[in-house]
Amino acid sequence: MHVSEGELKEFITDSGLVAKKEIDAAAEEATTKGQSLGDILVSRGSLTEDALRRIQAYVLGIPFINLKEYRIPADVLGLIPEPIARTHSIVAYKKDGNSLEVAMLDVGDLVSIDSVRKKTGLKILPRLTDTESIKSTLLQYQKSLKDEFGDIISAEAGKIRVVGEGKDLSSDDLKKMAEDLPIVRIVDTLLRHAIVQGASDIHIEPMETEVLVRYRIDGILHDAMTLPKNAAAGIVARIKVLSNLKLDEKRLPQDGRFKVETEADRVSFRVSILPTFFGEKTVMRLLRETGEGFTLDVLGLHGENMERIHKALAQTTGIILISGPTGSGKTTTLYTMLDILNRPDVNISTIEDPIEYQMKRVNQTQVNPQIGFTFANGLRSLVRQDPDIIMIGEIRDGETAALAINAALTGHLVLSTIHTNSAAGAIPRLIDMGVEPFLLTSTIRVIIGQRLVRRLTEPKEAYALDETARAKIASDEEFEIAFKALEDEKLVKKGSSIDDLQFYRPMPSAESEDGYKSRIGIHEVLAVSPTIRDIILHSSTSDAIEAQARKEGMLTMREDGLYKAARGITSIEEVLRAVSE
Repeated sequence: MHVSEGELKEFITDSGLVAKKEIDAAAEEATTKGQSLGDILVSRGSLTEDALRRIQAYVLGIPFINLKEYRIPADVLGLIPEPIARTHSIVAYKKDGNSLEVAMLDVGDLVSIDSVRKKTGLKILPRLTDTESIKSTLLQYQKSLKDEFGDIISAEAGKIRVVGEGKDLSSDDLKKMAEDLPIVRIVDTLLRHAIVQGASDIHIEPMETEVLVRYRIDGILHDAMTLPKNAAAGIVARIKVLSNLKLDEKRLPQDGRFKVETEADRVSFRVSILPTFFGEKTVMRLLRETGEGFTLDVLGLHGENMERIHKALAQTTGIILISGPTGSGKTTTLYTMLDILNRPDVNISTIEDPIEYQMKRVNQTQVNPQIGFTFANGLRSLVRQDPDIIMIGEIRDGETAALAINAALTGHLVLSTIHTNSAAGAIPRLIDMGVEPFLLTSTIRVIIGQRLVRRLTEPKEAYALDETARAKIASDEEFEIAFKALEDEKLVKKGSSIDDLQFYRPMPSAESEDGYKSRIGIHEVLAVSPTIRDIILHSSTSDAIEAQARKEGMLTMREDGLYKAARGITSIEEVLRAVSE
């Protein structure tokens, strides 16, 4: 189903929604660029995407449905699983006999329609809707899951069999508890709920009288549920069974892993169990098993920063380092760069702990320190496998650093991460590990420092900062550098100044209670220039290296954060939270 350009132009002209002069200019641009008139009008801001959809629906004679205030019965909503609804923007809202009415953003998506038809066995009647309707309907999934989660907990918690006193349970007793139906249902629901909520970690923490379950969503921990104390032993036992860990070992920490497959995703859970005063605390890291689909601009890189990374990736030798604390998105950036480099004419090999994403055509190896298979041992074997590109999960010690540098010197491109607070701080850290400065100057191409900040959702509140307010946030120089980056990328009007910049505050909405959803990186990209090489050889202090890098045009993470705050991507509060002095 497609609206012809002539029909679309005629209807928009007759409707009076857009001035005829604008329509003619847009039509001319559409012909020149080979794009549709509707897309050009949307890109110019003359029409919204939803207004264009309504016009197309009217011309095609397809009913348009508004679901913003529509409460869909749970059994109808559940006919299309939430991951599929979110991915393909298609929701079921009305069932009548053998017919199912579905609301979509693209009624021409015949693959999704056919998939729902096969899954439900019903006749599918597609209806067009708008973005806000899809967003509000997706929230109903979360509400129904929360209700379901609460119902299951309250229904199943009372059925849990308590065996013994907990501390003296045998392996067989624990296995029976792990297979107890209420425990199985509680754990399965807890995992499924975390996947749907987009959590990155699940914390199950035993307290004196209860068990606290918390999810980390967009970097922030949220209380999800409290469970009765008698559920603790069974839940830990169930997770140990899934992770193939020792059931009767309660004195030592244990690490494991298991997988869960949903309709739209495969999720790997990395499990860590630690003895605490009130019992065993369990933390599970959720890893979506795909390293594809990200691009550098989606991660938050732009302008000169992106140019420097692409230049380094074009080299056939040298080291590219990503620095930052745990949970700052280093691995995702690493895999995104590997995805760019992943061509048929190169051999890519990795040594990781653990393998967080699985990538096609990449030879991935996981270390196992328990049997003596460390980063250093693995790297020695890996260089004999004739790789062109080597990815080392993390440089943790001098031996691994020395081997990485040796690999870079002998004709390999090496990508890795290092735990430091800034890009410039990676150099003194490597020297502290025992690496000679002259080897660093010969091998390191770029160092990327990064943090993650939460993205603002619509609507958001705009406001301006006067000079006094700016002084409390950052120096004049930092604001000026951020403003210049906006100017260079033509994101501010000619003749405007820092005083004209608008920043944004989060506002609660149907999509997000706190006004934030998902995360994006703020970065600093330090390219090792001849002058910086000279500083590394003679002083090697991070302050001196950073000062020179800034002279050469490097945006610091704080400046990049201010740039993104001025674009309305995040808030100043988020930037200050992520990059503190």
